[in-house]
Amino acid sequence: MPEANNMLPLLIEPEQLQEALTDIDSHSILLVDLRSGANFLEGHIPGAQLVLPSETQAGPPTPGFSPTDADLTKLMQRIGLTKNSHVVVYDDEGGGWAGRFIWLLDEVGHTKYSYLNGGILAWSAAEMTLSKEAFPKAPSTISFKNNSKHSISLGEVMSSLETNSLQIWDARSPLEYSGKKVNAAKGGHIPGALNYNWTNAMDHSNNLKLKPLDDIRQELHNIGISANKDTITHCQSHHRSGLTYLLGKLLNFKSIRAYSGSWGEWGNHPQTPTQ
Repeated sequence: MPEANNMLPLLIEPEQLQEALTDIDSHSILLVDLRSGANFLEGHIPGAQLVLPSETQAGPPTPGFSPTDADLTKLMQRIGLTKNSHVVVYDDEGGGWAGRFIWLLDEVGHTKYSYLNGGILAWSAAEMTLSKEAFPKAPSTISFKNNSKHSISLGEVMSSLETNSLQIWDARSPLEYSGKKVNAAKGGHIPGALNYNWTNAMDHSNNLKLKPLDDIRQELHNIGISANKDTITHCQSHHRSGLTYLLGKLLNFKSIRAYSGSWGEWGNHPQTPTQ
């Protein structure tokens, strides 16, 4: 979980954010918009910094991996991230890219962050101010290094299968999980993985805000996913599982890490077992 002395909650509502942005200390809030450049220009929260989703990825052949330390430093410096920044992330798809960015913040040791519930859809529905102007931040000068404390490698996942030591949360669609839809050399799922599609957590009638957390917790319990186990989560490229990584934090999981190689790596590796 983020540090207890954070100025804002991990899950923040549009009204809470609006109030925080009018506070005298709002200069410490760093808004990060995880959408396309075109959508950003159509309207964003005033002061937000655009981060293209592709900037959060390593690129082919395994885009789920974190960018290099050099690329992470370049990105974080460009948006003006400092040790005092409280980052508020949002997107327009229910939290996948935003959750992935929170994972990256964890990986560089920055624990002051929040997710805007429902993202730009909820912000717009609440009739909050949108801007088409760019407000570039003064670049920061801090160097960032990926600590890899919130990730797990393919080899470590393989070893965990022998000891049954990890709970594996597959955030893909049921068709991908079952192998009926194949997006790699192999279909199916990691042996023992449990499937809770990332979109199940969203309220599709309420601007893609998250369902009540107690409801999500019960749905996870019903399929055998427990907050009391050491957990890893993945999808195809650790985009959709950005949201399930965030959910693990919101639901106070004992531990939550990302298998960032995801099915893009596992499903294309010749020696990985599948079910």
